[in-house]
Amino acid sequence: MRHRVDGLFQQTAHSPSFFELSRRMGDHGGQLVDFCIPCNPYFPTPDMFDMLARNLEAVLKFYPSDADTIAGQLARVLGINPATIAMSNGSTELITWMDHLWVRESIAIPIPTFGRWTDQPMETGKRVDMFPLQEENGFALDIDAYLRFIHARGSRVAVLCNPNNPDGGYLPRREILRFMDELSHLDLVVIDESFIDFVEVERNPSVGAEAAIRPNVVVLKSLGKNFGLHGIRFGYLVANPGLAGKMRRTLPKWNLNSLAETVVFMLAEHGEAYRESLRLLARDRYTMGMELALLPELTVYASQANFLLVKLAPGLNGTELRDHLISRHRVFIRECGNKLGMSNQFLRLVVRPEQDVARLVEGIREYTHPQWHQQQQQEASIRSLPVRNIS
Repeated sequence: MRHRVDGLFQQTAHSPSFFELSRRMGDHGGQLVDFCIPCNPYFPTPDMFDMLARNLEAVLKFYPSDADTIAGQLARVLGINPATIAMSNGSTELITWMDHLWVRESIAIPIPTFGRWTDQPMETGKRVDMFPLQEENGFALDIDAYLRFIHARGSRVAVLCNPNNPDGGYLPRREILRFMDELSHLDLVVIDESFIDFVEVERNPSVGAEAAIRPNVVVLKSLGKNFGLHGIRFGYLVANPGLAGKMRRTLPKWNLNSLAETVVFMLAEHGEAYRESLRLLARDRYTMGMELALLPELTVYASQANFLLVKLAPGLNGTELRDHLISRHRVFIRECGNKLGMSNQFLRLVVRPEQDVARLVEGIREYTHPQWHQQQQQEASIRSLPVRNIS
């Protein structure tokens, strides 16, 4: 099976899709446990999926409403002014159009981070000013050092991801507001809050409300990551009515699909289930972090997102571990060797329930200590043999 999937990891700075990998794996694809794509495993609920399944024929058969109608309903659910949002077919669509509309010369971005923030402007010939986060500081972003960097480079657009991907580092809301205040002279300041709903150390971490009344700030949101529905592809931005309106006029009128519309209209009735999903995920993040920290070959970084960044001990190869986990344990992880500012010693592992983590840990132990693991299996096999009573 291994030769079927090898080429998938050499074609792009991003991981292959779950579907593509499953197809290559054939009959084994249905057994794949996904620790790669940042998703919410507890939402939508089974009842919501049942409702979607019952309505699937109508959802797929009929044309969706226009984007303004769907965005208007989302604004009502969120309790925000519909004039301050623009909804898109995935947050990467908004990153693409922000680059075309508002990034004229240069853009500053800390690295490592989500690859489209560096790749997209480089593809259109902009200067990308990369501010390296330091491993010895746990990849924590020093706001003052980043501000000095932006001023020294003369960057006209600045991006800050909070929490950051792939390390899950989080900055308090007051620091983000200070960052926005210091850069009021720039063409644009983008705060990417794709993972903000997973934050538990602060009650109201988002700065979306402040972005809506500032002249040059856009806050980016990703509903697919929060709601566990990457396949639907929907995200949105929050900005002042002028910026948000310009984005709405730029996007196609029917850029959202009927599944996205159906889910948005379901959200009002399932807010409590969504909040419970975030509570369960925070619990799993803690227990998963503790389990991984018990492995001496791993360094686990603190995270406020729905994933954990880990580093392998010297001499261990993340690419080999990734391939081992896929081929031997049907576990799919994100090895970060193709991320700017990282190496293949780093892995991003999505938070999953306890039974899935046990499978991941078993695979890592087998890779790091194959002889010990073989002995454990032999001992378990002996213990399972029936005991014969000799008298």
